[in-house]
Amino acid sequence: MIETGLSTRMRRRILTSVLVTVAVMATAIATATSNTATAGIDTGSVSVSRAEVIDAVMAYMRATYLGEDVEHPGKRELYELACIYFYHGRYPRTITTATGKNVTIYKPLRRIVVLNTDIAEAIRVLGARDRIVGISDTIKKRADYFPVISNKTVVGTWKEIDPEAVLRLEPDAVFAYGRWPGPEYIEDKIPTITVIRLDFFKPEELRQGMETLGYLLEEEANASKYLNWHDEYVSEIETKVSAIPEYEKPVVFLDKSNVDSISERKTYSRGTAMHQLCELAGGRNMAVMAELEGSYPAIETEKILEQDPDVIVGLSRKGGYRTDDESGLEEEYNRIVELPGFNNITAVTEGRVYLMDGSIAFGTVYPVGLAYMAKWLHPDLFKDLDPQAIHQEYIDKFCGIDFNVHKHGVFVYPEAS
Repeated sequence: MIETGLSTRMRRRILTSVLVTVAVMATAIATATSNTATAGIDTGSVSVSRAEVIDAVMAYMRATYLGEDVEHPGKRELYELACIYFYHGRYPRTITTATGKNVTIYKPLRRIVVLNTDIAEAIRVLGARDRIVGISDTIKKRADYFPVISNKTVVGTWKEIDPEAVLRLEPDAVFAYGRWPGPEYIEDKIPTITVIRLDFFKPEELRQGMETLGYLLEEEANASKYLNWHDEYVSEIETKVSAIPEYEKPVVFLDKSNVDSISERKTYSRGTAMHQLCELAGGRNMAVMAELEGSYPAIETEKILEQDPDVIVGLSRKGGYRTDDESGLEEEYNRIVELPGFNNITAVTEGRVYLMDGSIAFGTVYPVGLAYMAKWLHPDLFKDLDPQAIHQEYIDKFCGIDFNVHKHGVFVYPEAS
């Protein structure tokens, strides 16, 4: 307690400082619930009394503002103590981000800004789309797929934000890719806002990412529901692929180009999501076999002829949910098969050239793209696999939109039989 010799003005000053210090936590008392399941925390053994919180706060204030030599907690300990009291052990919560750094949050994330479609989709899958208050322009442009989220306030692009627009929304956190935008475009501009960097575009990181996000948003049940769906199809493919000898796996050229060049193409190598899809589906990436350098290396078309891939899979951006017109993908398909000399490539002569729209290749929907690729690479092994049905199931269970993939959208070319 404060010594009785202190003046009334000093007492008021201390009490004001106390309120400022813990205001961010105190505002959540009304919304905190004591019966929420918490991953990784034994809430039954974590408790603290109101008196203990008050004593700790007052000791901190006496030492910090009055210079008294008293034992006191640090600011972080104070936050954690208050969180335990206000949120019954559910907070603080610490996660490891895509950058390898730990981020701790001290209260529920009720107001969120998202800077890319992968994170927006993951949050929607977890049933937390109503928490999103700000978005990037890339999400705004996907009104076909994000009819509700796309109406939120735009705060910039996926690689650069408007700091004032973000601050006006008073978010609890901003979600971004692990690498983009760089700290100079986000953390340095809004140092008072928590930035959480997570990647959902690579299959190998998706599962852990959804567990992390589910824990962070207190949506563990919805995360489990999604992961059960994810594991059902991904595990089936992985099990069958694991039994195929490496030398029997087809050589696949992953085409990245959307240009008219006839002398070279760009492709996907190690570290990219398309490479991971190829390996999971039971293919051998030609870029890796040819020892091309970089994640998105260029390769001369003559080199492709020499390698003679068994299958060609290209990534397109001309289809998706916004159109029923397949002419864009058809044009890209023809551009590939009509390249000089390609009429002699095994993939072309055997009719094993395919295009996949990016809308099903990355993020939480990637099992759909994986199913298509697995069927293309191993048609006999996966003859009973129905990628279109898997896609519709994903839409119905996790997207909250009325969309029939059997009647609308263009996602692959040529359409799988």
